[in-house]
Order: sequence, then C-alpha cells, then structure tokens
Amino acid sequence: MILLVCFVYFIMLVYIINTSSKSIHMLQQNLYNENNRYLKWLGKNFKNSFINLNLYGILFSIFLFFSLSDILDVFFLLILISVYIVSLFIDKEKRKHDQNKKPLVITKRVKRLIVTISIIYILPVIFFFINTNYRNFCLLILAILTSLNYLIIYFANLINHPVERIVYHHFERLAKNKLKSMNNLKVIGITGSYGKTSSKNILNDILKIKFNCLATPKSINTFNGLMITINNKLSKLDDVFIAEMGAYVKGEINGLCKLVNPKYGIITSIGTAHLETFGSEQNIIDGKMELIEYLPSDGIGVLNKDDLKQKNYKIKNKNKCKIVWIGIDNKDVDVRASNIKCDNKGTSFTVKFKDLEKTYAFETKLLGKHNVYNILASIALGYEFGISIKNLQQAVKKVKPVEHRLELKKLGEFYQIDDAYNSNPVGAKNALDVLNLMKGTKVVVTPGMVELGEKEEEYNREFGRQISEVADKVILIGEKQTKSIKAGLVDKKFNEDNIYVLNDVRDAYILINKFKEKEDLYALFENDLPDTYTEIGG
Repeated sequence: MILLVCFVYFIMLVYIINTSSKSIHMLQQNLYNENNRYLKWLGKNFKNSFINLNLYGILFSIFLFFSLSDILDVFFLLILISVYIVSLFIDKEKRKHDQNKKPLVITKRVKRLIVTISIIYILPVIFFFINTNYRNFCLLILAILTSLNYLIIYFANLINHPVERIVYHHFERLAKNKLKSMNNLKVIGITGSYGKTSSKNILNDILKIKFNCLATPKSINTFNGLMITINNKLSKLDDVFIAEMGAYVKGEINGLCKLVNPKYGIITSIGTAHLETFGSEQNIIDGKMELIEYLPSDGIGVLNKDDLKQKNYKIKNKNKCKIVWIGIDNKDVDVRASNIKCDNKGTSFTVKFKDLEKTYAFETKLLGKHNVYNILASIALGYEFGISIKNLQQAVKKVKPVEHRLELKKLGEFYQIDDAYNSNPVGAKNALDVLNLMKGTKVVVTPGMVELGEKEEEYNREFGRQISEVADKVILIGEKQTKSIKAGLVDKKFNEDNIYVLNDVRDAYILINKFKEKEDLYALFENDLPDTYTEIGG
C-alpha cells in the first residue's frame, strides 16, 4: 500500500511540474502580476484554469479520505493515478498546438520562484513520511493544491515579493550609478502606442553610421529590461543609449525616465493600444507624453504633426525642450517626406528640411507609409546630432527590416508579408495599405486584435470591413476570436466562399500553398495572439 501511495505522489508531482511550467510562463508574460495583470488574465481564463480534470482528483481524494477499507483505498488510489496520467496526456497533446512567441525564460527570479513553489507542494509529502497515518489527508491536500496551481504560483510570487524588492533596488542603484558615471552618453527615449521597436531599430541603424550605439534588445521596454540592459550591456565605449519605453498605465513612462534620464525623445504614434489597462484615451496620451514632459530644457523631442494627439497636446513642463516636428501630410514641419512610392522591393521618398532649400532623395527596404514616419523621426534626430545628409541617405538605405513587422519573404508558392508580432487598429490598417500596393492575389491571415478593452469587438469588426476592400481571400485563425472580423466581412458582402476558418496558423501555410493562382500571391500575416491570450484547454 505504501508503495502505491508513493507512486501516486510521484505522478502528482510530475503533473505539478508540468502545470507549473505553464503557469510560471503566464506569470512571467504578465510581468509577475504588475498592475494585477496576472490576476486579470486568470479572471479571463477562469474556466480553463480551474474547471478541469483535476477536480476529479479532489473528488476521489475525498472518497479516499472517508474510505474505511483497504480494498476501497486501493481502488481510489488506482483511479487517482489514472486521473493524473490522463491529465498529463491531454496536456501534452494541447501543448503540441501552443504557439509561443516568447518562451519561458529561466531567470534567477524564476529559479527563486521554483524553490518557493517546490516547498509549498513538498510539505504535504514530507508530512506523509513523518506520519503515514495521515496519508489520505495529505493526498487530499496535495490534490487541492494541484487543482489550484495557478493560484499557488500567484501566492508563491507574493511570498517572494520582499526578496524581489531587495534584489530590484540593488540592480536599480547599479544601473543609475553606471549612467551617472557616463557624462557624455546621449540617452534617447522612444515611446508611443505603436512602432516603438521598429523606430528604435531604425534609429540605431541610422545613428551608428557616426556613433557607437546601444539599443535595448528585441522588444524589451520594461523597467527590469532597461536595468538588465544597462547593467549587462552598456559599455564605456558607447556614445548613444536608445531606450525603448513601454507602458500599460499612466505614470509608467515617467518611472522609466527617472531610471535612464533621457535628454532626447521620440514619440512614434499615439492610439488605443492597451486601452484596457490605461482606462481612457486621454490617459494614453498623457502617459506617452510623459517622455517629452521629462526632457530637460536643452533636450530635443521629435513629434509627428500629422498625429493630431501629438499636435494638440499642450506641454506643461516649464523648462520646455526643443521640439522638432516631422510630417508627411502637414507641410508646416521641420522635416517633411513626400513623393512616397512603395513596391515589393521597398519604399522611396524625398525629404525637405525646413532650414535647407534643396530636397533629398531617400530609399529603404522597409514597406509602408508608417515606416516613412519612423525613418523621418530618426533622420530628424540624426540631423540634430550633426550627421550629414549624404550619410543619412546611406544609413537609411542600409536599414534592416525588423522581424515580424511587415517583413517580406518568399515562402514556397507565395510571398509572405509577416506582420505577426503585434496588431492594433492603426498598425493593421497600415499593413492592409501595404498589401494593397502589391500586384497579384492578396490573402489576409489573422486571429484579429486583442487587449483593446471594451472596444475590441468594434475594432475587429471594422478591421473585417477594411480587409474586404483589399483581400481576395481571408483566413481567420480561431472561430470564436474572429467572429467580429467575419461579421465585418459579411457587412461588406465579401464572398463567404473565400473565407476560411482554421484553429492553427500553421495550417494556413499549407492552405495558401494549395491556392493555384496565375499571378503572384501575397499573404499578409497580421498579428499572432500573445502568449497571455492562450486559452488553457481551449
């Protein structure tokens, strides 16, 4: 009997390890519950998080607890083993379909969390070995804890909070002291609702023609990410540090500014991204403009005059910095682009500097008008930094496309326009504009947009209407998530025979290669649902 009980514990612990890896991943993706993001995610995924096969484990553990015979004990123990083996098998099958853009990163913080979680789960097992008379009680407790795994991870994170704060402040001091010791370092902050990472990479590519630059890697834009970059990557040889700054609530950008103390700032565009967490559009505007408000009087802020939210914003800082305005539609700006032409090879345009009489021709491999705005902001700041027009032209020509952001590549029988990293109403419309410029059959592959709060359904329906004006065929990923997009397509009387609904984006590649077209085929992959959206068991 003891051996059978030990085997039950073994199977349960294997299941706990398997489940904990997923829940820790979700905690990490939700910034360790910063601004209660993890709890909100749990609320949205309550059914799949807690209403599952594990409840049967609790049920049979209760039967076991009240069992009065060894025969029944054996029976319920065997059923308990079966429950967790079946659960492991089901979870394994579901994970085959997981599409994680950001896998779990085993940081020191995660390792400390694993230690705390392990202690919580091992305590009932230890108690069992101390007194085997309580074996059924210990099994019941462990079964309950297993079923509440997502909450256990939350409480383990809560337990570790004081230690994490000590570690956090230590590395914060190191980062601040390092920046203070580099008096000649040019620190540039970049924020906005959309295009932060693209703009950062473009600026880095352009400025490095004259300076040694360090930009925050990939899409790292949080306080922790900036601290790690400064402490581990910033060198005394660097002339420029480009800090991408992300935010989910008002005041977050100001906190990042206090860490890095930027003298220069670029606002990409301001829209409705993360409306749910910001609470209102005005909070988004105020939150993003905290970067400009923070800049010193001898600093420079680059703003887009075609963006009415930026144009109409009244800067409150008494020590106002210099503002350099860029634009395409608005002619009253310091740096303006015009004559924009786009094809499958890239984009060309001309630039007029307000203080120069001539216009200058620029070429880039990047696609779309919105990328011209991003390049224009970098040209404007590069010009302020004393980079010659000729060098700016050369640098723009060498700017590399950013992975998963309107990245054009040939895959089998079609051209993929990969815009899968993130999606929002403005970015999605920009991507459709790019697709519309291509000559051939046009396909849109999308699961729609998420994290848009109460307006999510409205925006996705409008996205469907916009797609109908451009695409010949549409592949929707996820029936439930894409109902609003399909409704928008139907609103515009889009041919429903050309609408395909799949559960896995990987099946879209197979389907597209089966389309037999006489002309070139271009497929826009717009958005890839974030890991935090993954429906457990869905």
